[in-house]
Amino acid sequence: MAYVLLGIAILAEVVATSLIKSTAGFSRLWPTVACLGGYALAFLLLAQAVKEIPVGVAYALWSGLGTAAIVAIGAVFLGESVGFAKLTGIALIIAGVVIVNLAGEH
Repeated sequence: MAYVLLGIAILAEVVATSLIKSTAGFSRLWPTVACLGGYALAFLLLAQAVKEIPVGVAYALWSGLGTAAIVAIGAVFLGESVGFAKLTGIALIIAGVVIVNLAGEH
Protein backbone atom coordinates (compact mmCIF):
# COMPACT_ATOMS: atom_id res chain seq x y z
CA MET A 1 0.00 0.00 0.00
CA ALA A 2 2.89 2.38 0.71
CA TYR A 3 4.04 2.21 -2.91
CA VAL A 4 0.50 3.03 -4.08
CA LEU A 5 0.53 6.10 -1.82
CA LEU A 6 3.95 7.02 -3.18
CA GLY A 7 2.70 6.65 -6.75
CA ILE A 8 -0.24 8.95 -6.07
CA ALA A 9 2.13 11.40 -4.33
CA ILE A 10 4.32 11.45 -7.44
CA LEU A 11 1.28 12.00 -9.65
CA ALA A 12 0.03 14.85 -7.42
CA GLU A 13 3.45 16.50 -7.48
CA VAL A 14 3.70 16.19 -11.26
CA VAL A 15 0.24 17.71 -11.72
CA ALA A 16 1.06 20.54 -9.31
CA THR A 17 4.37 21.27 -11.02
CA SER A 18 2.67 21.20 -14.41
CA LEU A 19 0.27 23.89 -13.19
CA ILE A 20 2.95 26.34 -12.02
CA LYS A 21 3.17 28.13 -15.36
CA SER A 22 -0.62 28.58 -15.53
CA THR A 23 -0.66 30.30 -12.12
CA ALA A 24 1.09 33.33 -13.70
CA GLY A 25 3.27 33.85 -10.65
CA PHE A 26 0.46 32.78 -8.30
CA SER A 27 -1.69 35.65 -9.53
CA ARG A 28 -4.50 33.49 -10.98
CA LEU A 29 -6.71 32.08 -8.24
CA TRP A 30 -7.90 28.67 -9.44
CA PRO A 31 -4.66 27.42 -11.00
CA THR A 32 -2.90 28.57 -7.81
CA VAL A 33 -5.39 26.72 -5.60
CA ALA A 34 -5.02 23.57 -7.70
CA CYS A 35 -1.23 23.84 -7.72
CA LEU A 36 -0.90 24.34 -3.96
CA GLY A 37 -3.52 21.65 -3.31
CA GLY A 38 -1.53 19.22 -5.45
CA TYR A 39 1.63 19.94 -3.51
CA ALA A 40 -0.19 19.57 -0.18
CA LEU A 41 -1.58 16.20 -1.27
CA ALA A 42 1.83 15.11 -2.55
CA PHE A 43 3.57 15.89 0.76
CA LEU A 44 0.77 14.32 2.81
CA LEU A 45 0.97 11.08 0.84
CA LEU A 46 4.77 11.08 0.80
CA ALA A 47 4.73 11.41 4.60
CA GLN A 48 2.43 8.40 4.83
CA ALA A 49 4.52 6.36 2.37
CA VAL A 50 7.77 6.86 4.31
CA LYS A 51 6.23 5.15 7.30
CA GLU A 52 6.92 1.89 5.45
CA ILE A 53 9.41 2.80 2.71
CA PRO A 54 12.91 4.03 3.59
CA VAL A 55 12.95 7.79 3.07
CA GLY A 56 15.97 7.65 0.74
CA VAL A 57 14.26 5.15 -1.53
CA ALA A 58 10.94 7.01 -1.46
CA TYR A 59 12.54 10.35 -2.21
CA ALA A 60 14.70 8.91 -4.98
CA LEU A 61 11.62 7.47 -6.65
CA TRP A 62 9.59 10.63 -6.10
CA SER A 63 12.19 13.06 -7.37
CA GLY A 64 13.49 10.88 -10.21
CA LEU A 65 10.17 9.80 -11.65
CA GLY A 66 8.70 13.25 -11.08
CA THR A 67 11.58 14.93 -12.90
CA ALA A 68 11.34 12.54 -15.85
CA ALA A 69 7.57 13.04 -16.06
CA ILE A 70 7.89 16.84 -15.94
CA VAL A 71 10.46 16.83 -18.75
CA ALA A 72 8.09 14.70 -20.85
CA ILE A 73 5.11 16.95 -20.07
CA GLY A 74 7.18 20.04 -20.85
CA ALA A 75 8.19 18.60 -24.20
CA VAL A 76 4.76 17.32 -25.22
CA PHE A 77 2.41 19.97 -23.83
CA LEU A 78 4.51 23.09 -23.21
CA GLY A 79 6.67 23.05 -26.33
CA GLU A 80 9.97 22.78 -24.46
CA SER A 81 12.95 21.46 -26.37
CA VAL A 82 14.47 18.08 -25.56
CA GLY A 83 17.99 17.59 -26.77
CA PHE A 84 20.62 14.95 -26.28
CA ALA A 85 21.99 16.55 -23.10
CA LYS A 86 18.54 16.71 -21.47
CA LEU A 87 17.76 13.11 -22.39
CA THR A 88 21.16 12.00 -21.07
CA GLY A 89 20.49 13.80 -17.80
CA ILE A 90 17.10 12.13 -17.41
CA ALA A 91 18.66 8.74 -18.18
CA LEU A 92 21.27 9.36 -15.46
CA ILE A 93 18.55 10.33 -12.97
CA ILE A 94 16.61 7.16 -13.73
CA ALA A 95 19.81 5.10 -13.44
CA GLY A 96 20.42 6.71 -10.04
CA VAL A 97 16.92 5.82 -8.87
CA VAL A 98 17.45 2.22 -9.96
CA ILE A 99 20.80 2.03 -8.14
CA VAL A 100 19.34 3.52 -4.95
CA ASN A 101 16.52 0.95 -5.07
CA LEU A 102 18.84 -1.96 -5.73
CA ALA A 103 21.22 -0.90 -2.95
CA GLY A 104 18.51 0.11 -0.46
CA GLU A 105 17.27 -2.04 2.36
CA HIS A 106 13.69 -3.14 1.73
